[in-house]
Amino acid sequence: MSGTGTRAGDPGRPPPPWLVKAMTRAHVALHRLTGGRLFNTLAGRDVCFVTMTGAKTGRKITVPLMHVPYGEGVLLVASQGGAPRNPVWYRNLVVHPDIEVEHRGRRMKLRARLARPQEKATLWPICDRYYPPYADYRRRTERDIPIFVCEPRDHGGTSTGSGRSAASPAS
Repeated sequence: MSGTGTRAGDPGRPPPPWLVKAMTRAHVALHRLTGGRLFNTLAGRDVCFVTMTGAKTGRKITVPLMHVPYGEGVLLVASQGGAPRNPVWYRNLVVHPDIEVEHRGRRMKLRARLARPQEKATLWPICDRYYPPYADYRRRTERDIPIFVCEPRDHGGTSTGSGRSAASPAS
């Protein structure tokens, strides 16, 4: 089967990179424009806004990402919808693991680390319960999809804002 472009609605192919970049920038801009009150979801699912440092540029970048609440932080799954390659942000977190995560007005200063292979056996069921398509993504690709465990950098009060804990499931 051959193809030169990405067809709309084709679940086996990610959208072209230029489209992802444009949509990401628009999503972040609209979220900021509304003071964080709107654009907290993507495809009907909650997202967090992760501010990271670019691996090549050294500039601060903010991207909306699916996340899984976990302990005092979050899990970030570098699935890219089961694409054959890791998302661009994967390299950013490997090179510069200190990140800031915003979710519905709550900000957390976290450090990202790749889950060890033995940890992933316990993390995948948690991720799959929170977002069932992750199981499909793993079947779709031959690569070992990375999971970042993002934990507080300093246990002395790293998060600001009010609201329920990131570890609390939505009711």
